[in-house]
Amino acid sequence: MKIAFASGKGGTGKTTFAVNMAYLLSLSGYRVKFVDLDVEEPDGHLFLNPQIESVVPVKVFIPLFEMEKCTFCKKCVQTCAFHALFMLGKEMLFFQELCHSCKLCLRICEKGAVKEGEREVGVVRIGKTDSSIIFVEGRLKVGEARPMPVIDTAKSHSGDGDIQIIDAPPGTSCPFVRSVYDSDFVVLVTEPTPFGLHDLEKCVYFLKSIKKPFGLVVNKEKGEFPKLEEYVLQNEIPVLGRMPEDLRIAKVLSEGKILLRELPEYRARFEEIFKRLKRMIHGRN
Repeated sequence: MKIAFASGKGGTGKTTFAVNMAYLLSLSGYRVKFVDLDVEEPDGHLFLNPQIESVVPVKVFIPLFEMEKCTFCKKCVQTCAFHALFMLGKEMLFFQELCHSCKLCLRICEKGAVKEGEREVGVVRIGKTDSSIIFVEGRLKVGEARPMPVIDTAKSHSGDGDIQIIDAPPGTSCPFVRSVYDSDFVVLVTEPTPFGLHDLEKCVYFLKSIKKPFGLVVNKEKGEFPKLEEYVLQNEIPVLGRMPEDLRIAKVLSEGKILLRELPEYRARFEEIFKRLKRMIHGRN
């Protein structure tokens, strides 16, 4: 079972729910794998404190040019859909930030002037926590703009376990889509603010368009926010649970601690969230 925790905007508490759900399920006897796909800012490790056992480099194709073989036909330049190549006189300029590693330049060169090279864009760290949670984390190198290969590599190492808990990237762009598309269920974590509602709408629109089952958790609740409640009712969005705004929670999280370990009175709320989403996955509302 793959359960992805996602949010439109950052800072809603997505990682808090993902980490604590993984912790709860591991205590309940499940074999849990926590997969942090928020590769630009992974932070699940701050709470789970895994013992890292292996680090897998993530490398992508880049073209290398042997200009002595080049006939300057410019076919590679003209066919590059991402404008990563530019020929200036008899010099080839390569803009690696624009390259998507499609290898079209390699295939189209009839003279063999393009060779296969590679560069590292990130790593995948694999380990285990003291509560026996298998930990997988994608981590993009600072300054890189290619999160997708890191996400794909992290997912390729996330096969075992009864339950996968996926910490998806915030937003609704390609990294979010790649992270959740093959999940069995998506838990959307939002906050009762105008910004939270705005980005929630984008997530809901996408998940409905691909017919992905999902439910909502309202975090940091401090009284009714009518616009959010109206939106939830109008769009028939199942609410899995609600969490109050509690300074004790903020303190626990700021210290990098597990919420359910420090404030066990919140355990029942997480158990109810899991119970409800499990019913939805198995077709029982």
